[in-house]
Parts: sequence; structure tokens; C-alpha cells
Amino acid sequence: MPGQGSAANSAVCYALGITAVDPVANELLFERFLSPARDGPPDIDIDIESDRREKVIQYVYDKYGRDYAAQVANVITYRGRSAVRDMARALGFSQGQQDAWSKQISHWNGQAAEVDGIPEQVVDLATQIRNLPRHMGIHSGGMVICDRPIADVCPVEWARMENRSVLQWDKDDCAAIGLVKFDLLGLGMLSALHYAMDLVAEHKGLEVDLAKLDLSEPAVYEMLARADSVGVFQVESRAQMATLPRLRPRVFYDLVVEVALIRPGPIQGGSVHPYIRRRNGIDPVVYEHPSMAPALRKTLGCRFFKSS
Repeated sequence: MPGQGSAANSAVCYALGITAVDPVANELLFERFLSPARDGPPDIDIDIESDRREKVIQYVYDKYGRDYAAQVANVITYRGRSAVRDMARALGFSQGQQDAWSKQISHWNGQAAEVDGIPEQVVDLATQIRNLPRHMGIHSGGMVICDRPIADVCPVEWARMENRSVLQWDKDDCAAIGLVKFDLLGLGMLSALHYAMDLVAEHKGLEVDLAKLDLSEPAVYEMLARADSVGVFQVESRAQMATLPRLRPRVFYDLVVEVALIRPGPIQGGSVHPYIRRRNGIDPVVYEHPSMAPALRKTLGCRFFKSS
């Protein structure tokens, strides 16, 4: 995507062509990307068309080799239901009993009512193995690329797919010894956008460049103001569709605000309604302290960006 995530705040990323958003022109804070307070290296989000993600993963293996690149493991631990089910199976109880007892457990809290009817031996063993590793999976998109054979750094096993390797460590283990994890995550909407661009090229003869779209197209804002946004990435949820007619976006920055507002933090922090009322001229713009005015000028005194 042209500038998804905090990497869009970096002028270096923009100059290198990693992102297509000019952080200077858009007044973006570099500290959102890299700051002394941040724990760990900066993070650049890499979203890939969902139906092409496997090709990208295979490209990494082909370029660096299975000795230098590997997927990160995901360690699945025992929770209440899985612990009860597996211990009942180990003790020879029937499949029906395993299912019935495991369904009694919601979130393991040790309350007697929740384990009523489950044999004491099953409960005792399930309690002992709770939070212990059950099996290993593969992280949804995490990969590690190393400058030396990965087997010299951490334990590795061969994956089921030919010519692929999997670390026997999870993402936290990798971070603890300084290995950098690359997240190659699939995003279905990118595939949808690609298909749409192909259709436009086929039927209209137009080559669409997402980084060069006209951000002032009135018809787009009119459509969004009507909450006609089903299938439009980031603004198609019920909460977004309920907010769009109230906010009535008229410029691109209004859409930036719209996406940032409908998040758990701003909603729980009570920033949504004050911003909309100020945006529509119902309430005056006020700041908690005059020194906050430069930072909160564009958000009308409300705080809902992470950099706020």
C-alpha cells in the first residue's frame, strides 16, 4: 500500500520508494516511526495480496535459501478446554465424554461449578498442564532472514512443504536474541483492488496508480457522506457507516480522522462525539492547555492518534 503504518512518517522510506507518502508535505511526525521511547527496532508493515502471499514467501526462500531464511513458529499452549479434552483422552474416556467435559469449560478459573461432573483425576492433570506447550504451528506471516546459517543460531525443523524451514522458536524468543522478524501478511482487500484496477484497464483503457489518485474527487466524498461504503476498505463497518453522514468528509484529512476515530481507544476515551461536534461547529475548539495547541490543532483539541 502507498503508505500503510508508521513507515509513512519516515522521509527516508519515502526517498527510497518504500512508501509513496511525503511525510513533510503531510506534516507527519517522525517519532511515530522511530523514537528513543520505542522498545525495539522500527516496524515497517508489509501487506501483500492474499492470493500472492505464498509466492512472496517462496521468493524469500529461493533468494536466501532455507539455511538462511525460515518461518517463525507459533507455540500453541494448553487452555482449559484443550487440557480437559486431552487428559480425558489420555485416561481412556470416550469421545463423547471428552467433548461434553471440554464444552463445560469456558475460561479456566478453577471454580467448582465449572468442573462439576468431570472426574477429579482429569481436572487434576488438566490443571497441571495448563499453559504448557501443546503443539507447534507456523506464524501467520512471520519470517526470519539471517546473515549466517539459522541452525547456528536457533533450533530449526523442516517444514511439510518442500525446501522450507521453520524455527522452533516463537516471535518473542526471536526478539529476545535480536533476530528481526519480517511479517509478510496477506490482505484480501489488496487483491480486490488489484482486480478492480485490472477491470478498469480492460474496459476503460486506464492504468490506475494508487499513489497518484486525485484526492479531491468530489464524487468520492459525496458517496462516503451517504455512507455508501460497503466494500470500501477501512470505512465499511457499521460504526464507520454510522459516523460518515455525521462527519461528512470533504477533504482527504477528514478520511484520515474518520479511520482513526472509530477505534477502541478513541471510542472508550470519549473522543468521537466531541470531535464531530467541533468539526460541525456546534461546540468551540478548546485545548486542555495552551501548550497543546500546536500538536492538537488539526484534531481540534481532541486526542485520538497514537502520536497524540
